[in-house]
Amino acid sequence: MGVNAPTWQSINAIIKKILNQLQTGNIKVIPGGSDIEIYGDILLRKVFYNLIDNALRYGGDHLTTIQINHYKQGEILVIIVEDDGDGISEEDKKRLFIKGFGKHTGLGLFLSREILSITGISIMENGVPGKGARFEITVPSDVWRIPV
Repeated sequence: MGVNAPTWQSINAIIKKILNQLQTGNIKVIPGGSDIEIYGDILLRKVFYNLIDNALRYGGDHLTTIQINHYKQGEILVIIVEDDGDGISEEDKKRLFIKGFGKHTGLGLFLSREILSITGISIMENGVPGKGARFEITVPSDVWRIPV
């Protein structure tokens, strides 16, 4: 992490590769419509892998859909990765990004935040417990673009 220089990476291409690696079963994964590129660490793929994998692992029996969308907020881009599963409890939200917290390795979301921060990108979770997880990735204007 942080050893190689950041590169421009297509979010849709990243999602497509991830879906070839994960067993989604009956869960629909819906990528955003238009493609965007993010200037990020080579491990940017791991961030989206962790978010989708966590939804599949911990979304619960009600999980049917994982969506990846984005919108512009002024010059900033916000990428949303959300699901319709069980969501994350208010108590767990406080510790989500702390190293060692979690049910698997305790590193996934901690490392995701670190990977994103290399190019000034931030992540937060603001889903509603019982209605799904919702991660918002905030991308500064100088590290995202729409390819021509």
